[in-house]
Amino acid sequence: MSGTLPSSIREGRHYYRLRVYFEDTDAGGIVYHANYLGFAERARTEALRDLGVPHAELLGRFGLIFVVRRAKLDYLRPARLDDELLVTTEGVAMAAASLSLRQCFRRAGEDQPLAVVELRLACVRLADQKPARLPARWREAFSRLAGSAGGAPMAESGGGEETAAMRRNEGVE
Repeated sequence: MSGTLPSSIREGRHYYRLRVYFEDTDAGGIVYHANYLGFAERARTEALRDLGVPHAELLGRFGLIFVVRRAKLDYLRPARLDDELLVTTEGVAMAAASLSLRQCFRRAGEDQPLAVVELRLACVRLADQKPARLPARWREAFSRLAGSAGGAPMAESGGGEETAAMRRNEGVE
């Protein structure tokens, strides 16, 4: 488990700090590739808490959970033992039962990204794993995360063949 440092939301982006421990690395002292997914999950969980809409409430009140539908990871430079990392989470798009996020990993104090994760999360009912619309409070909270284009609010997916096909695949249309 990595040591965590404070998280915050600034300028429409969520920032989560963590420390790389020995258990996060391979024999060469470089963060093992799969651990980025765990770090990204922790950052998303803290983003929900900081937005005021924690996972536990989504599950408890609505019986809903988020599942990763798609993940694309680009490894650009290695993170190393004892590095302090900053994970920035920003919204890209939101549909009725899903949202797309971009999470960028940087070494604290540096501008160059180490890795970038692009995710599509589906909101599903725990009971049957069927897609379900995001509750209004969660939609409002996610809309406060800026899109990757110039800090605009997260875009509502609304048209186009790709968006319609995604909704059909999610069982929303």
